[in-house]
Amino acid sequence: MAFFTYIIASRRNGTLYTGSTDDLARRTAEHRDKIRRGFASKYGATILVWYKWHDTRDAAFRRERQIKEWKRVWKLELIERTNPGWNDLFDTLS
Repeated sequence: MAFFTYIIASRRNGTLYTGSTDDLARRTAEHRDKIRRGFASKYGATILVWYKWHDTRDAAFRRERQIKEWKRVWKLELIERTNPGWNDLFDTLS
């Protein structure tokens, strides 16, 4: 089974939300459809701009917690390294 750490954004350089999940397509769709109330829904973070695959739920969760502690500029640099156009990666999910 795969586990993911991900970042969604409201727009380029907008509000960022970091999370982890075992079903990235489902979870991203939930953010897009504002299924759950919370930070991402409140601030319109719906664009999947970065994600990383992990072997275990614990590894994904630890990475999520690590990124949440980062300065904003570090998160922006992480996104820019792999997705400089801030494209919505939702459509690339299989």
